Amino acid sequence: MPIRSLRSIVAGQTPITASKTTTVVDAARLMMRHNVGALLVVDGTRLIGIFTERDALFRLVAEGRNPALTRVADVMTAHPQTVHPDEPFGKALRMMYEGKFRHLPVVEFDRPLGMVSVRDALDEDLYELRVDLEQRETMRD
Repeated sequence: MPIRSLRSIVAGQTPITASKTTTVVDAARLMMRHNVGALLVVDGTRLIGIFTERDALFRLVAEGRNPALTRVADVMTAHPQTVHPDEPFGKALRMMYEGKFRHLPVVEFDRPLGMVSVRDALDEDLYELRVDLEQRETMRD
């Protein structure tokens, strides 16, 4: 399998962002609409945090906070680890494994370009599997 750069993975992404004043309920709706498990919290164009499903569960639900009144800035992970887009995807996977998290912002000049997740590791492998299965099906016919 070729070594993919993070820039190539996030090239077609539009970063899903929210401001620090966004309520958790609005952030959750944004995540649902885009079918993502995390969003990037920005101040202007500068990344200041990441808000994940786990943040909602552990820092909001478990603490009995009201999602309509709680701002993402109060429950996000501030100053998350980030990775430069020219790094290989393997480095991002290693960072996620060692840090025990599933989403990693790809940032250049303090500006988020996108996000990678452990799920991205499966995309190319799943494509190759699908092609292989289709070839086998064709050979049987």
